[in-house]
Amino acid sequence: MADLLTLGMDVGSTTSKCLILRNGEEVLASALVPAGTGTSGPSRALEEALASAGLAREDVAVLTATGYGRSTFPGADYVVSELSCHALGAHALCEEARTVIDIGGQDAKALRIGPDGKLESFLMNDKCAAGTGRFLEVMARVLEKDVSDLAEMDEQAEGIVPISSTCTVFAESEVISQLAKGVDLCSLVKGIHASVAVRTAALARRLGVVPPIAMTGGVARNAGVVHALESELGTSIRVSPLAQMAGALGAAIYGYRKGSESA
Repeated sequence: MADLLTLGMDVGSTTSKCLILRNGEEVLASALVPAGTGTSGPSRALEEALASAGLAREDVAVLTATGYGRSTFPGADYVVSELSCHALGAHALCEEARTVIDIGGQDAKALRIGPDGKLESFLMNDKCAAGTGRFLEVMARVLEKDVSDLAEMDEQAEGIVPISSTCTVFAESEVISQLAKGVDLCSLVKGIHASVAVRTAALARRLGVVPPIAMTGGVARNAGVVHALESELGTSIRVSPLAQMAGALGAAIYGYRKGSESA
């Protein structure tokens, strides 16, 4: 029986992720482009993933689109909710996980998943930038740092400068005020991460936290936020190296299941 190749395209608000699977399990290639819906990001991610795997578009049996901009991606065989795809992807990355915390560029989600990876319930914060990747980008800009620097700065902190404001605009003003006082930058970053953790943990608690917990989304790459969340929730959080690709992985798995049904 010939291999069944499926591709998952996760069109996010700020990044585009693409992943190719062989027979629903083996990752052949993946690509991430820091440009999301409404940009060239999705098509570039598709081209990069195909080139990395040495494949052409016609070699892929099923292409499934998910994410914030999923309905805008042309040529998809299936268009699937990002919630369902993140549940499937998180389950593939950590079979034991029953709660998934996903922090993306514009929203934060808490998911409850079953032992089969099926989405059971969820809560989402998509009305406010606080507690999202966008919040961290704003704070990094105020600090004149790259957002990728924040985790290392957190690790170097000897204390914490708390951020009490829950609104991004007010928190930005609070950070500027703290900078004017000459506080330690690393301790300020730790306070910023704690602020994100408090909001995200509150979302997870409203859903009901059932361990083990897995974290997905771009912010999962920030160890400072992960550690702050672990402290806030009082439990360990599992993060896969492919955490940011969970949505694309779930979409590729969905495509494999659909392709297998029709084979």
